[in-house]
Amino acid sequence: MADKTWPIEVRSLNRALKRWRNEIIAWHNLHITYGPTEAMNNLAKRVKRVAFGFRSFRNYRVRALLYAGKPNWDLLATITPR
Repeated sequence: MADKTWPIEVRSLNRALKRWRNEIIAWHNLHITYGPTEAMNNLAKRVKRVAFGFRSFRNYRVRALLYAGKPNWDLLATITPR
């Protein structure tokens, strides 16, 4: 139990360590994180934000592929500018 005389920062750290105990132990035992999943979620959110206003799913798809770093360049030839 945290002592009330401890600084607020130490008490906050204590609470955080208790909440994340299982995740911290898992990292030290297995070296596994949610990093790749969080990266994909971040990518999807960025693409959605940038693609706001696209009228065509094809344009949205090309933008997503460009952001992901693996575009199918053959699709770009099928897009006609307005």
